[in-house]
Amino acid sequence: MQSDTPTPTRPAAEPSEGLGDDRAAPRRRWVRRAIISVVALAVALAVALVTAVGGYLFYLNRTVDQNVRHADLLPAAGANGSAGAGQPAPTPQTAAELESMNVLLVGSDELPGETRARSDVIIVAHLDADRNSVTLVHFPRDLYVEIPGRSGRDRINAAYRYGGVPLLAATIRSLTGLQVDHAAQVDFERFTAMTDAVGGVDVRVEEASPGFPVGSQGMNGDEALRFVQERKMLSQGDISRGRREQAFIKALLLKALSRDVLGNPVRFASFVDAATKNLTVDNNFSVADLRTEALRMRNLRSDDIRFITAPQGRFFTTAGGAMVIDPDRAGMSALGKALREDRMQGYRR
Repeated sequence: MQSDTPTPTRPAAEPSEGLGDDRAAPRRRWVRRAIISVVALAVALAVALVTAVGGYLFYLNRTVDQNVRHADLLPAAGANGSAGAGQPAPTPQTAAELESMNVLLVGSDELPGETRARSDVIIVAHLDADRNSVTLVHFPRDLYVEIPGRSGRDRINAAYRYGGVPLLAATIRSLTGLQVDHAAQVDFERFTAMTDAVGGVDVRVEEASPGFPVGSQGMNGDEALRFVQERKMLSQGDISRGRREQAFIKALLLKALSRDVLGNPVRFASFVDAATKNLTVDNNFSVADLRTEALRMRNLRSDDIRFITAPQGRFFTTAGGAMVIDPDRAGMSALGKALREDRMQGYRR
């Protein structure tokens, strides 16, 4: 499928200066000297940062410490159905179960003046015990589920509106039997800053929409934001949008862990600053934990990152006229079991 939007053309090259114009020569030499000076300064700064590792690491640590915020993002024991609708919390049986990690990632696109209005990115990131693979599980916002402490059913993202990230985590626990280990929340605008900080990302576009033809496409921050926010033009609405979110997160994660970023002190510092601004994590997820997990995952490659969508059943329209998705109860139970037991490599829907 191809986009109806014409492919942008490159701007015409600037006309070259006449080689026979002697007056242009001093200007060209001045421009060359200015460019060389700027490049030399940039290289000098980078070298200074690399050689002064202690000072550089101190700067990064201070940036993270100052930017990252902590809050009560996990449900209190036994509160809001966090015990999983009467189910006992799973007891780890093996070292692998103890070492794997499930992190709830929540992205909101609240408008100015709104408070907990929407949660449009709901992903559980499963980090296997050896940190050799990551599975990103997308929970479509239109899943029609029971929300602990509320009567009847509602869209899963309504849990965020009613009780923030803790109630959303409790809802996922009730739905799958999974007790998330940690939670992190970031606003959509951070995606823009993070993308620009790493110099843009190459995202695989599976389904075209205006401005985004099928295939690999380089995107800057604004383009990436428009890419992940589109859903009305996609064939499966929020499910298709979820696939786009996953493709973008994969591209951003791989770029952030690439040599182009890790080996460039200035770019890496810019990314760290962008990634941690407006980032809120649960009170049990320390900055030291964040650094440790990032280092453990530094060898991830494209094939090590897998995407799945939480099992769903039929689409239907509620009595109020809302289009929603019925969850696959048996499938959700199997998914939760695979996540708890660190068996996502062998998990098949």
